[in-house]
Amino acid sequence: MDPLRNLGFLLKSVSRLWVRLFEQRASQLAMTLSHAKVLVYLERHEGTTQARLAEITDTDPMTLVRLLDRMEKDGWLERRPDPADRRAYRVFLKPAADPVLAEIHRIADKARAEVLAGISAEERVQLMHLLDRIQQNLHALLAAAPDSARAGTSASVTTRARDARGKPHSRRKRAS
Repeated sequence: MDPLRNLGFLLKSVSRLWVRLFEQRASQLAMTLSHAKVLVYLERHEGTTQARLAEITDTDPMTLVRLLDRMEKDGWLERRPDPADRRAYRVFLKPAADPVLAEIHRIADKARAEVLAGISAEERVQLMHLLDRIQQNLHALLAAAPDSARAGTSASVTTRARDARGKPHSRRKRAS
């Protein structure tokens, strides 16, 4: 069998295991990967809107609001009205987030070093270049796809069960 047929599964498995390792190591911070991801992305994109932060962290907007509420209560960030859009808020880090971010980076650096043990510096650079190219190809392919394909819906592939009134219903079997 062609090993490339497993590329997507392998990438997903590596990602899932990486998340488990990080969350295991970050348990002393009493935060999940979602919390850490929001703080790190906010560090890179400070002043971004909540909507954009949800998009770049791949977090449901309602879930992000709950995360931001907690972090705001902990004094790590503040939300300010967007001067260009009165419906939006921009998010900024506060100094109290600095030690938390430093610990997140320390944990991530250590985990990365352990995960990449036995891989030479040249191989690491090559790995990053290859993954970057794959990411660029995926961005280009998704940007070129029609809207229905981007949303993951295709009339020829997706069929949904409907009840007698024509409304969608779940196909799950109920326990008796």
